[in-house]
Amino acid sequence: MIDYKHSSDSEVTISQLMLPSHSNFGGKIHGGFILSLLDQIAFACASKHSGNYCVTASVDRVDFLNPVEVGELLTLKSSVNYVGKTSMVVGVRVEAENIQTGVKKHCNSSYFTMVAKDGNGKSTKVPGLILKNENDIRRFIKNIKRREFRNEHDETFDDFEVDLKAHLDILEKHNTKIKLD
Repeated sequence: MIDYKHSSDSEVTISQLMLPSHSNFGGKIHGGFILSLLDQIAFACASKHSGNYCVTASVDRVDFLNPVEVGELLTLKSSVNYVGKTSMVVGVRVEAENIQTGVKKHCNSSYFTMVAKDGNGKSTKVPGLILKNENDIRRFIKNIKRREFRNEHDETFDDFEVDLKAHLDILEKHNTKIKLD
């Protein structure tokens, strides 16, 4: 196994023409179809970096920023932004291009935590990440911070208890109607 790799060694880019069969009832490309493509490219990128079969452990935030239209060329670009001992965070950027005008729009950026598996299905060590420039360092540190915030969030809500009287004021400020029995 190679001890360290640069993210460029594992980058994967795929492009696919969006067809009517990919659309939802509103005529836009179905978010579930895009999620499937995101997972596929994250798998390919992580497997290329680790040299092993990889599984998706988690997805950190999927925001659909702009709708994707039938007939547009969807391009997904992936890179390993962070590595742990057996896991990697793969960043994926999604752009849609109107192939008639050449206009591109950013549709999504997502972060997939992938875990490398050996032939027996056990988690296995992954190569470290070579950081060559400021952008590499920024991406790596961002993922450390994202992980810290997620841990803080989990700790906050693991034992969260609702104090009904204290939280009624909060609920009244939202689109709710309270009808307690």
